[in-house]
Amino acid sequence: MQTPSDQSDQQERHDYPAHWEADVVLRDGGTARIRPITAEDADRLVSFYEQVSDESKYYRFFAPYPRLSAKDVHRFTHHDLVDRVGLAATVGGEFIATVRYDRIDERGMAAAAPADEAEVAFLVQDAHQGRGVASTLLEHIAAVARERGIRRFAAEVLPANTKMIKVFTDAGYQQKRSFEDGVVRLEFDLEPTDRSLAVQRAREQRAEGRSVQRLLTPGSVAVIGVGRTPGGVGRSVLSNLRDAGFAGRLYAVNSAFEEGTRVEGVPAHRAVASVAEPVDLAVVAVPADRVPQVVAECGERGVQGLVVLSAGYAESGPEGRERQRELVRRARSYGMRIIGPNAFGVINTSPRARLNASLAPQSPARGRIGLFTQSGAIGIALLSGLHRRGAGLSTFIGSGNRADVSGNDVLQYWYEDPDTDVALMYLETIGNPRKFTRLARRAATAKPLVVVQGARHSGIAPTGHAVQATRLPHATVSALLRQAGVIRVDTVTEMVDAGLLLAGQPLPSGPRVGILGNSESLGLLTYDACVADGLRPLPPRDLTTGATPADFRAALAEALSDDGCDAVIVNAIPWVREDNVAADPETLAGELRAAAAGCPAKPVAVVHVELGGLAEALAAAARTRPDAPAAPSGGSEPPAPAPAAETAPDTGAAGEAAHSHRIPAYPAAERAVRALAEAVRYAQWRREAAEPGKVHEYDDIDESGTADRIAELLAREEGRRGLTLAAADAHELLGRYGIPVREALPAPGPDEAVEAARRLGYPVALKTTAPHLRHRADLGGVRLDLADEDQLRRAYQELIDLFGKPAELRPVVQGMVPRGVDTVVRAVIDPAAGAVLSFGLAGAASELLGDTAHRLIPVTDREAASLVRSIRTAPLLFGWRGSAPVDTPALQELLQRVSRLVDDHPEVAGVSLEPVVVAPRGLSVLGASVRLAPPPARDDLGPRTLPRY
Repeated sequence: MQTPSDQSDQQERHDYPAHWEADVVLRDGGTARIRPITAEDADRLVSFYEQVSDESKYYRFFAPYPRLSAKDVHRFTHHDLVDRVGLAATVGGEFIATVRYDRIDERGMAAAAPADEAEVAFLVQDAHQGRGVASTLLEHIAAVARERGIRRFAAEVLPANTKMIKVFTDAGYQQKRSFEDGVVRLEFDLEPTDRSLAVQRAREQRAEGRSVQRLLTPGSVAVIGVGRTPGGVGRSVLSNLRDAGFAGRLYAVNSAFEEGTRVEGVPAHRAVASVAEPVDLAVVAVPADRVPQVVAECGERGVQGLVVLSAGYAESGPEGRERQRELVRRARSYGMRIIGPNAFGVINTSPRARLNASLAPQSPARGRIGLFTQSGAIGIALLSGLHRRGAGLSTFIGSGNRADVSGNDVLQYWYEDPDTDVALMYLETIGNPRKFTRLARRAATAKPLVVVQGARHSGIAPTGHAVQATRLPHATVSALLRQAGVIRVDTVTEMVDAGLLLAGQPLPSGPRVGILGNSESLGLLTYDACVADGLRPLPPRDLTTGATPADFRAALAEALSDDGCDAVIVNAIPWVREDNVAADPETLAGELRAAAAGCPAKPVAVVHVELGGLAEALAAAARTRPDAPAAPSGGSEPPAPAPAAETAPDTGAAGEAAHSHRIPAYPAAERAVRALAEAVRYAQWRREAAEPGKVHEYDDIDESGTADRIAELLAREEGRRGLTLAAADAHELLGRYGIPVREALPAPGPDEAVEAARRLGYPVALKTTAPHLRHRADLGGVRLDLADEDQLRRAYQELIDLFGKPAELRPVVQGMVPRGVDTVVRAVIDPAAGAVLSFGLAGAASELLGDTAHRLIPVTDREAASLVRSIRTAPLLFGWRGSAPVDTPALQELLQRVSRLVDDHPEVAGVSLEPVVVAPRGLSVLGASVRLAPPPARDDLGPRTLPRY
């Protein structure tokens, strides 16, 4: 491609696009920064090029090219940011890779818009090849190109450059490939496809999961800030690491230490730079004002990640918040990820790691539960509670201010972690609800995810957390999470209760619950609790107070073998044998475990009242699970990463069988029932998720015409943040998606109302459209079934007498439609949660009770059917008390069409259809409004990026 010299000398035509800057996680879990190349980067470019091998230079320029000329440097650092763009990936402020595109015409010559093709080329430093740098840069340069009106990339690659060919072919775009004059030419459209999006998200999962794995499975740890005397944060963490038997190398760092000495048997050093061997993880426990120096030393030393326990950051006010931003920026610039600051620490009980880099005084037993918490105090409570209940952990992360590593990252890790069967999360804020919901939905198809969200009703985020603002009420966000498969509970006690059941028992196949025990009253309480939680209890079986452990075993085996029973709750109270010797709880526990082991896999829970030792005896099986082979003592190599998988990890029958003997025990029937009810709902969600439905394609949708019309409407209002369309424009736009809106004619006076009725035909409706009366038939602002001119004039006068002048009422006349149920359909783009579709019945009662259901867009056919049935007043749609059922298939189709409109066109910021009258046959949309706004520069379909700081 030729580039005229005068074009390379022209001034930049656009301001610096700061929104193109991004921190990214690479394939190996390290980070890099992507940003536009500017004129100030000349020296960096030259230095970068000098470190590239001759072979890589040859692949880039198709000829020996040992050094860049001054003209080359100028051309590669001066861009107009429209027709010529260059991006660089940097670590430590230095280039590790570059990519650029140049807009071309059909002859391959330099061009300007409206030409929509560009030539793209990469150069990656040899030391950083294989880290996924080029594929990440391709995502970002493609997003930039689309923003600048480029729809297609072309690349010429030597056949021997197989790595670069693979970068293009693996990206998932529609491609055309040719070979001419010894060069492979690749052409591909930049419009995201299902495959390109799947590739991007699979890479995101592997990279972010690997970044957490590096923090949890280090081969060596340095604790920076270890005190010279016992006590203090640093010394406590060092002791916890040593006492847990950390499988790698351990170092204590304090500038006051003498080199060559030891602290608690651990080698001591004055600085991390003094450690001769590689350091994978640094635990930072120094005052906040010394942390920047420590971060720089760790970055220069090649440390992979940091756990910052130090406080004094965003939780302390505006100055601390800026200190936190700088901490993240500095760490990321060196390719490091951070847990914290103000963190509680991390734990990994795997024998390959035996890592307790936390302030928890006692390492938890090894188990199958992963725990993430944003609060140190809640972390202590949860660790203690799980320990008391005999439950072990796989991993624990106490993230503190979660300035960098968040719950989203940990979900990416847990998704493929073979040691974690159940994930528990205490979240005070969700920084990116849209992404969290997406990740949770995928994770929940493989393993249960139980979430407690703190600060639900205060409306105030904890001071240490940076979060996106959301306009959705907490109840809506919770509903969206449940639809993603998240098990939402209200308290940490409920979270532990549910976690114990899910970690130790198979999922129930239905809601039918058998109840047995030696207390009739406790059985009845359990029955009532099951009914209240939506379960279907079978009649309780009373074994009487004289029942022996053998009786319990026989009764449990019989219940588990019953095809009409999906789960069993066992109630047990103290009993005394005939010889006045109290029965041994361990004997009962053994009998219950034996019964469960010898019967079909169904969940069992025990409710015990004043029966000391039973819970511990039932939990004993969890502590007898054989460990995996331990790593060699003092192993210097970190554990090998888990293999990446394109499908969900297998946690089916084999995993369930391994835990079938661990029966959870509860001190109250309500707690056991609530945990079981959550398991039943989750199991039902998983069965439905296995057949998610499809997003329908409708032949009568005019997608391209709608896009052109939206662009035209927004162009009229250039410079504004958005606009609500006039009624005619809104109706036209909706009509392009097969959503007709009944015509309503303005009636500023009685004569105009009569003329409108003549055009529409009688009978008609007369209604006000004033904001305070709109959609409020209960206030008397609507008159229906007006059969002739006399009735219309009389109704018009009544409205004026009641509410005021026509200019205030804004009356309209509309033709009558078949009677049915009045409903409301809305879609809104929330800045945090994304596009949300809502449905409910019209009227003050539904609004007052908050009886509205929500789904994330795009909505499948199954989700549309579920949405209609999710509201409490849904029976009114299906023939309640003898009324005629309405046309719910037509309603479900309308929901899907609205979903398609919003999903296809991100400029559609809001749609409101009210009322939608659903009749026994068909439906009628009587009122509609549409709001447009420029789409965000980047969204969840954009290139991978870490949260901006």
